Amino acid sequence: MSELEELRMEAYESYKIYKDQTKKWHDGKIMEKDISVGDLILLFNSKVKVLPGKLKSRWSGSFKVMQIFPYSAFELWSEEGGTFKVNGQRIKRYYDGDNKGPIEVLYLGEPIPEERANLNF
Repeated sequence: MSELEELRMEAYESYKIYKDQTKKWHDGKIMEKDISVGDLILLFNSKVKVLPGKLKSRWSGSFKVMQIFPYSAFELWSEEGGTFKVNGQRIKRYYDGDNKGPIEVLYLGEPIPEERANLNF
């Protein structure tokens, strides 16, 4: 009976070590998001079918963040659906046309004349 109890305790300790390692790995994969109340975001739609419209984007939006809850939960607002809660792993920040950086132009093909090479866009 004592051997059976020892095997049981070893299995329990092994399971506890495995569970801790899995939690550490999983927590390392979670990305921090710098989203605050009032930001516009996109929502990942996992229900889009693969074949019909396979080039269709799976991101829908834009939604406004109304409230941030602990453990990466967000309350979003849309004109059509009102407010609802989502997991933070399903959202990403929406960048509208106002925050674009400098535009870099790359010409592919024939060399361009010198007078066109120095144009600033």
